Order: sequence, then C-alpha cells, then structure tokens
Amino acid sequence: MLCLCRIRTAVSKPASLPSSRQLFTSLRKPPHQLPSLCRSRQLFTSPYKISRRALHNTLCTSRRLLTTITARYTALSVESKSRMVGYWLLGCCGLVATTVSVGGVTRLTESGLSMTDWEFAGRRAPRTAEEWEVEFNKYKASPQWKYQVCYSGMTLNEFKFIWYMEWGHRHLGRVIGTCVVFPTLALLTRPWISPSLKARLAGFSSLVVCQGFLGWYMVKSGLEDKPDSHDIPRVSQYRLAAHLGSAFILYLSMFKTSLDILLPAQHSTSAALQGIRKWSGGVAILAFITAMSGAFVAGLDAGLVYNSYPKFADRWVPEDLIVFSPTWRNFFENTTTVQFDHRLLGHSLMLSICAVWLMSRPLILPRRAHIATQALMGMGLMQVGLGV
Repeated sequence: MLCLCRIRTAVSKPASLPSSRQLFTSLRKPPHQLPSLCRSRQLFTSPYKISRRALHNTLCTSRRLLTTITARYTALSVESKSRMVGYWLLGCCGLVATTVSVGGVTRLTESGLSMTDWEFAGRRAPRTAEEWEVEFNKYKASPQWKYQVCYSGMTLNEFKFIWYMEWGHRHLGRVIGTCVVFPTLALLTRPWISPSLKARLAGFSSLVVCQGFLGWYMVKSGLEDKPDSHDIPRVSQYRLAAHLGSAFILYLSMFKTSLDILLPAQHSTSAALQGIRKWSGGVAILAFITAMSGAFVAGLDAGLVYNSYPKFADRWVPEDLIVFSPTWRNFFENTTTVQFDHRLLGHSLMLSICAVWLMSRPLILPRRAHIATQALMGMGLMQVGLGV
C-alpha cells in the first residue's frame, strides 16, 4: 500500500478515473505493475485513504448489487419465499442439535462449572497467561474445586480444555439466538407470512432467549456453596432437565414447522394408518419422558450406581427404591429409583416402537411413512445398544 501511495505521474488531467473494481484489483498487483494502473495522484488524499470518487464508486456498486438482490427476492413467489423459511428453520434445527450434543459432552467432561460468571452478549476468551490465571483463580474459588477437584489436582492446560468446552457451548447458544431472533424480527413484518406462522416464529425466538437465562440459572445452582451437603458439587437435576427439555421442545417445534412448509402432511382416511399415526404420537411422548428421565440420571450421576444389566447387581428390583420421604422425592432425587425408572421407561419405549413397526409391516404405506417407520426402528435399536 505504501508503494502504491508514493507513485506520482505527470498526467495533469486524466481522461477518466478507474472504477472501484479496477482500484481494488490493482491492490493485488505486484509493485512494478502499479504505475500503469494508477494514473493520477488524485486517487489518494493521504497514504492510507482512498479518494472520495473511488469510495463513491464503491458505494454505488454496492447499492446496485443490493438493489438487484432485493428485486430478485421481491420477484419470488410466495411459495418460494415460504420454502426459504422452511430451509432456514431446518438450518436452525441443525444448530440446536449441535448445541445439545456439545452440551452433552460438556456435562460428561464436567466442564459446565468452569466459567463462574455469565454475560448476555458473551466475552472473548483469555489471551495472555495473566488472564488465564485470573480465570483459573475464579474456578478455584468454586465449590467444585474446593470439594472435588483440589484432591485430584488439575493443571492449567486441563482447565483450559473444560473452560473452552463451556465457552463454546455458550457461544453456540448465542449463534442460535442470532440466527433465530433477527430473521424472525424481519419476517414478522412480511405480509405473506400467515398469522399462525408468525405466532410460531415469535414463540421460537422467546424460547431461545429463555434458554440462555435458563442455562445460567442451571449453572448457578452448581456454584452455590453448600457446606452442610455431603454430595459432589453439581448442578440441580431439576434445572438440568428443564434446560434440556426446553431445547428438545424448541428443536421439535421448529422441525415440525419446517416439515409442514416443505413436506405438507399426506392425510389418509385408512383406519389402519390413523391407528399408526396415533401410536406414533404416543411413542413421541414416551420418548420425551424417557429423555427427561435421562436428564435426571445425568444430573445425579445415577448411571454409576448399578453398572450391571439387566439386573441391578443380583436383583431384578433394588432394595433401596423407596428411602426418602415424601415418596415422590425418590423419583427425582433417589439415584437408585431414577436409574430404575429410566431403564423401565427405555424398555417400554422400545416395546412401543416394535409395536408400531409390526403394525406397519402388513400395510402398503406411502414412501415417506415407510422410511419413517424403518428409521424409527433402527434408531430405537441403536439407542438401546448405546444405553446398555
């Protein structure tokens, strides 16, 4: 750039100034080719500033490009615009699934309590050794360090790993918020969006924003010092289940809305198909309940209580199923009961999936319904295998 700015020519009145495209192309040329491209000292008012004429040309080009894009978008039919909304929702579903997966790894690596503060807009990661020491000292003041990690020890590099896991999970959530909320604000002003779809989009945006606050509300429960407790410091299993459940609801709602737009349902009057449809709805509800019981298993580390299958140690029914009072607490706070319930729900879910699959075997299903039943059976078997 400095070599370009020192060039002077003897031409007093240039025939024409180069366009913005020629100007920026010239910046990529070798220095020996610059005199032929830069014809006038009027192009530059200082060593680091482009002339007003060149800037004006650049802005005009950008405006013409934006006008062309807007005109082509306006010329699209309502159906094409709706399909764009459907594909956008599918992309958001992919982001939600990715964030939930990263959140699961964050929970397994016990990284969720590595960041002891929260900012709505987020903050950058530490860069210097001093900044990392500040973050490490904050973590050392947390209950997880004082009652658990300090006995096993942790290096700064190990802390960086768990810190980046939680930091990445939080920023993925902010990416989802950006990709959902701002397009929704623009779509709410479009007349071709139906009122029902506008209500759904507004609900998605509200749920995404609530997810951020609910995530911090969950993490905060694990940062509270409880000296009278003899348990390992961890987040509340109730808040963990609420955080995961709302993420599932967000994903399922957006996915169903996108399918309604891209692949409208094929209604049938067949009694057998209607029966499969009702059974499938029951399977979906049971799968959600099973997933929520899994959140309690993860929150309490209940999966480590009995590591044998199918029996619980040497018994089919554990002895310590009901030990807390009142009785309902055992289903949410007793690790044995939580694990027992999760296994029972998993078995019931797999039997329900098999029932739907067997019901569909003698029927001639539409192509999409046939693929869905086969995929349901395959995913059920894979989930059982992973659980065992």
